[in-house]
Amino acid sequence: MKILCIGRNYADHIQELANEKPDEPVVFLKPETALVIGNQSVPYPKFTQDMHHELEIVLRINKEGKDISEKDAPDYFDAIGLGVDFTARDLQTKLKTKGLPWEISKAFDHSAPVSEFFPKSEFSDLANLNFHLHVNGEKRQTGNTSLMLFPFNEIISWISRYFSLMPGDLVFTGTPAGVSAVKPGDRLEARLEDKKILDFLVS
Repeated sequence: MKILCIGRNYADHIQELANEKPDEPVVFLKPETALVIGNQSVPYPKFTQDMHHELEIVLRINKEGKDISEKDAPDYFDAIGLGVDFTARDLQTKLKTKGLPWEISKAFDHSAPVSEFFPKSEFSDLANLNFHLHVNGEKRQTGNTSLMLFPFNEIISWISRYFSLMPGDLVFTGTPAGVSAVKPGDRLEARLEDKKILDFLVS
């Protein structure tokens, strides 16, 4: 199982971090050791002083595929959930300044808590999904899939050019604006439409 992540997929988030708008999807990976399930607490890593939350819609891949067309892409994911792409922002900034890969700032252990998944058939319009993140009861992030630069089908097609997709793979589809730091003791709650499906502590 692998976790494939899309960066810079919402214009407001690109603007808040003063990044360049991409012409094609920005892709990075997280290992299986990044995964946290069942609303378990997420330990705050010792190597950063500035860990940020990034709430994202997550797709669950349901069958093997390679070089998938956008037309056929819907056949390759069967369920949707939410995930938080935790980022060691201080490390990422340092690495970006030097033109180096970001992996240690993005792919560290416990950096990808995910919710349970729901059949995509439960949602009437995948291109108009609302999702929200609250930290200690304060709303921090609000997103809607209509604002994605690269929608689900384009993401699936793009990443399958380079990586064979396998059942159980997860695809993080990018975060909207509102990313900010968390600290030990913070409670994060995330909602997909009106349903709370993530609720965990940073420890």
